[in-house]
Amino acid sequence: MKHDQPDLSRRGFVRGSVLSGVGLGTPALLPVVSAHATEASAEAEGHSSGACRPGTDFTEQSAALTPDRTVATACQFCNSNCRLNVDLKAGRVLAVRGEERDPVQHGQVCVKAELMPQLVYNPERLTRPLRRISGAKGSPHSQFEAVSWEEALRVIARKFLALRDAGQAHTIANRTTGRMPRGTGSLVARLFAMLGSPNNTDVGPVCNDAGGNALATTFGLGNFTNGYGVDGATGEDDLGSARHYLFLGTNQAETHPVTFDYLLRGRKKTKATLTVVDPRLTPTGAAADRWVAPKPHTDFALLLAMLHHIVAEELYDKTFVERWVVGFDELRAHLAEHRYTPEWAAKVTGVEAAVITEMAVEYATAKPAAIFCNAGISHQLGAFDTYRVTTFLAAITGNIGRPGGGCNFMHNTWPGDLRLPPLAAPVPDRHQALPVGPDYFAESILTGSPYRLRAVMTQGNPLVSSANTTRVKKAFEQLDFFVYTGLFMEEPAYYADIILPVCSGLEMEGVYMRRDDRAIRWQDQVVDRVGESRPDWEIWVGLAHALAELDTRRPAAEWRAAFPKRWMDYRQLWSDFIAHTPGAAGMTRDRMRRRTEPLRWPCPTEDHPGVSTLYLDHPRWYEAAESLDPAHRGKRFLTPSGKVEITTPALEKKLAVTGHSALPVFYTHPEVTGRNPTLAYSRKFVTNPLNPQAVTHPVRLGVPGSDSVHRDFPLMGMTGRPSVVHFAEITHWTRTGKQLNGIRFIQIHPDTARRAGVSDGDDVRVESPRGSVTGTALLWEGIRTDTVFVPNTFGPAQKVGDVFDDPRYAAANTLPDDGFYDNLSGQQAFKCFACRVVKA
Repeated sequence: MKHDQPDLSRRGFVRGSVLSGVGLGTPALLPVVSAHATEASAEAEGHSSGACRPGTDFTEQSAALTPDRTVATACQFCNSNCRLNVDLKAGRVLAVRGEERDPVQHGQVCVKAELMPQLVYNPERLTRPLRRISGAKGSPHSQFEAVSWEEALRVIARKFLALRDAGQAHTIANRTTGRMPRGTGSLVARLFAMLGSPNNTDVGPVCNDAGGNALATTFGLGNFTNGYGVDGATGEDDLGSARHYLFLGTNQAETHPVTFDYLLRGRKKTKATLTVVDPRLTPTGAAADRWVAPKPHTDFALLLAMLHHIVAEELYDKTFVERWVVGFDELRAHLAEHRYTPEWAAKVTGVEAAVITEMAVEYATAKPAAIFCNAGISHQLGAFDTYRVTTFLAAITGNIGRPGGGCNFMHNTWPGDLRLPPLAAPVPDRHQALPVGPDYFAESILTGSPYRLRAVMTQGNPLVSSANTTRVKKAFEQLDFFVYTGLFMEEPAYYADIILPVCSGLEMEGVYMRRDDRAIRWQDQVVDRVGESRPDWEIWVGLAHALAELDTRRPAAEWRAAFPKRWMDYRQLWSDFIAHTPGAAGMTRDRMRRRTEPLRWPCPTEDHPGVSTLYLDHPRWYEAAESLDPAHRGKRFLTPSGKVEITTPALEKKLAVTGHSALPVFYTHPEVTGRNPTLAYSRKFVTNPLNPQAVTHPVRLGVPGSDSVHRDFPLMGMTGRPSVVHFAEITHWTRTGKQLNGIRFIQIHPDTARRAGVSDGDDVRVESPRGSVTGTALLWEGIRTDTVFVPNTFGPAQKVGDVFDDPRYAAANTLPDDGFYDNLSGQQAFKCFACRVVKA
């Protein structure tokens, strides 16, 4: 192992100066200094205030550039949830600064902070509702005309009511996205309940639902278990106090740079070790003591082997297991029966058995030890089962309910289930929902199985985010009616019948993003809305009132009572949310506005500090747990037994209907090399036990794998975020985003590239059995020789890059197979597909 290199890590992520709203060249992570340094501070540095020196602020005492006000808001991008202090002059953004009084943020922001104003001041913004008037769906030559909001909402309402009146309410679907004001999904669910449709879905199955499902199954809540910063209940640091960090499938240095820097600061104090598991070397791996590169989609085997070694060598926490764990003896027998040894895992993963053993010992003996996971685990065929094994590791080593430990699976965070006052209006019986996951939309539209969707509304971009994009395009071409809501004319807009313009984060007040550890901030509105754009919650309240005007079956008064116009004001909507959401009563607007740090849920009263460490044996946790459900009184873990549940007869029975077991058995994607055991799907449907409103296909596990696909496609491809610059597709619509990272760099090992006749900088094509995409070869020794990395979030509609002569790329998700997915969580398997690389 190499030694800790905190200086290298901090040079890589922390440097820089003030962020302006229009600057272009910005480092990855910036400790933002005040935009208006005082003369006293200059003298303290021993310099003349007029001297030309690094850090000189030439806006000091500038009449034109001295802000007339500063507004506290929050970043809308990653789940670091950074406070942004935005300086304005005459209503225009001058600078974006971090929050120095937040000990986690530490005054820092990353490069994406300056992209926030670029979403506002952007000539490509949608500013009025549009209606299709000509052109084939999907054609870039589609023509649209501007219409009023009233007319746009009436068109949608007429279509929805016509389907409902024809007995087809279940053929109406909506797909939300994570980049929306909190609680919008609750409004969608309410409206769909009144219509009678079960298909109000979210983006979780293409994001990180599996982790939340696993956490809820084992511990009782589907949330990130520990917190960044000081726990208000104990006064002690939580995640910064870990003595070991195990990162699996997460490149936090680029995906959550501010919170990662907080961990590095804690690591410097505690001398904590860091192991990063990823098939390619990332900035996160570069900061690690140990970088481990298994084959894609084989983390499941790696974790099983670690678990086997810890149990076999009795490195587990015997006291904790005896007191708090149900099913340990069954787990021990299961591991022994299947011989999930490090030697077995070495053959599956390509990681030496000795390395797996070292990882197991280090994790089990470091006290406390924290696990972090992200999309690298979620986007696997066995995501739920892999996450379950991860929870077992934390449980048997006593690293759950402990500061500095836990299972910190990113994105599975509150708030999401924000509740509204009970619905007084009667609701019709609903048809069973489609299988979990918005990517099942294409199957439904193209095959009619289990029934055909006819009207879809989206707040995300399924034409870039969904697997097997070519097939998804065909589906949206055949969809009867489609409503796209967004900031720009993204790819799905060209398939739409109605286009609705939404606000960016600086144009609204409320709770927008959330930090991974269940922490939220209140953000004030910074600038006026662009054109006629509206925030999402207003769109849904407005649609309910359009339904009230046109509905001939349900009294208008029922729609209006269910969606009072006062909810157009997010302050009043939020008040109703926290009044009816368990564990949220202490999260008032006034309290959050006074805070420089975000506030964590659960937080049942205004004098409660919020919970940092879930399941901590502490009065504040028991108080919060009871606020979630009176039945939790006295419970430490919120499972039926009140303990960690590895396996129980009830859980075994619950999962068996889908082909799974409470004690997971190994399988992986059929396109992983090595003829590993995989699975086969039944054609029938059963009720999904984790998401009982929906159905799923049962699976048969342990089906022998085949290497036949690798005769033509010998490599394994994986998709992921391009760099720290980008967050989903939306940052590709900013000039800075496209200047800094407008080229799709295909990472290939030099030895692999040599065999393919590819040189660094060549235009290349990555081909899979589903299709092909292009990019620029980036020869990178920090990637497995059998693996190719294809950055996602690029799309053909992203015209902002044209000024830099950036290519228009097809979506990377053209390459994965949408036929293989986790049948429990609905997660799509973006992290492995058979492929080859050729010169373009």
